[in-house]
Amino acid sequence: MQLNKRQILSFLSAGAATFVFGCGRDATAKARFAITYSDAEWKKRLSPAAYRILRQEDTERPYSSALNNEKRKGIYVCAGCNKRLFSSATKFESGTGWPSFYTPLAGGIGTKTDYKIGLPRTEVHCAQCGGHLGHVFDDGPKPTGKRYCMNGAAMTFVPG
Repeated sequence: MQLNKRQILSFLSAGAATFVFGCGRDATAKARFAITYSDAEWKKRLSPAAYRILRQEDTERPYSSALNNEKRKGIYVCAGCNKRLFSSATKFESGTGWPSFYTPLAGGIGTKTDYKIGLPRTEVHCAQCGGHLGHVFDDGPKPTGKRYCMNGAAMTFVPG
C-alpha cells in the first residue's frame, strides 16, 4: 500500500501523540459546559473507546472506525451527549483514515489550541459536553479549505 504525504503525517501525528503522551488529559474539564457528569458517570455512559477519546483526549487508530466508510445521508452527533456536530453533506474522503468534514453544523463544536505533539494544533470539542472529537487542519477542500478530522468513536451516525 502506497501512502501519500497527508497519510504519513496523520499516522506519525497519532503515533507520536500516543507514544509520547499516552492518553491525553481532559483539559476541557475546567471549562463550563451545559452537560457535565462525574468521571465515574462518563465511564458508565460511554464505551471504553468513546471514553478514552471524548474524556481523555485519546486518538483512535486510523481506518479503525466504521464511520470512516459511512456514505448515507444523515447527521453525526456527539457520542457523549447527542449534540448535532456534522452533516453528511460536508463529509469527504481525506485519505487520512478518519471521518473528515469541511464544515461543522452551527453551534456544534468549540476549539482550543493543544500542544500534545510539541506543535500547536487546533483541537475540536463538543460545544455541549466538552468531549474531545479530533482536530481541524487547513488542508481541506473548497469552499472552506478546512479538514475537520474526527475520531469515529467520538460520534454516532443518525441516518436520514
